[in-house]
Amino acid sequence: MTTALITGSTAGIGAAFARRLAAQGHNLVLVARDTKRLGEQATELHDRHGIEAEVLAADLSTDEGIAAVEARLGDRTHPVDLLVNNAGFGNKGRYLEVSMADELTMLKVHIEAVLRLTSAATESMRSRGRGGVINVASVAAFVPRGTYGASKAWVVQFTQGAAKDLAGSGVRLMALCPGFVRTEFHQRAGMGTDNIPGWLWLDADKLVAAALADLARGKTVSIPDPRYKALMGVVKLTPRGLLGGVSSRTGRKYGPQ
Repeated sequence: MTTALITGSTAGIGAAFARRLAAQGHNLVLVARDTKRLGEQATELHDRHGIEAEVLAADLSTDEGIAAVEARLGDRTHPVDLLVNNAGFGNKGRYLEVSMADELTMLKVHIEAVLRLTSAATESMRSRGRGGVINVASVAAFVPRGTYGASKAWVVQFTQGAAKDLAGSGVRLMALCPGFVRTEFHQRAGMGTDNIPGWLWLDADKLVAAALADLARGKTVSIPDPRYKALMGVVKLTPRGLLGGVSSRTGRKYGPQ
């Protein structure tokens, strides 16, 4: 049985990955900040699917939290075959309305943690000649819209570059770029969602199924829904100057309220 480590595993996309992978027979290492929720999740997945579910309470906005997960990924006696870097959050407010401390915390989680954990995982995977990493980004990576989008753009570019450098090693890397997904993300950030059209919402379980299929096919970037594939196709054809104005208006319409 293979082992998958999932950060931000107790809610949203992370929880959907945990359910799907457990149902497929993978053992899990569940990483999040809330020890109680981790324990409840591990028990439920073990009882339902008969897999082993290890818990690791870690705050990826701290050096100590990142180091704890790095250490687990580097454990050669209990190797991790799939890493899902899912932990992340959004800040409510436009640029200069969000405190510098909160902006830097976001960069710690979205960039530093992703870099360090991907590196720890792939070093071990490369030595075994197999493994995979899914770094959860966002379609926000493709439009000029604040620190969140910029950090997710880094995730996409980093993942594509690392995938190229590791080509032929047996290690696959993929950036997953979903759109709006019904999770705790917006609630935790204090963002209103009533003004987001229903057709823009994605189901987390279907998203994860599509993402795992794309990883198996060797894709380095996954936009796992035809609606968002079409939207991102339009984005690629739109001049950057015009796109900036559109994304700003869209952010005011569909963003934090």
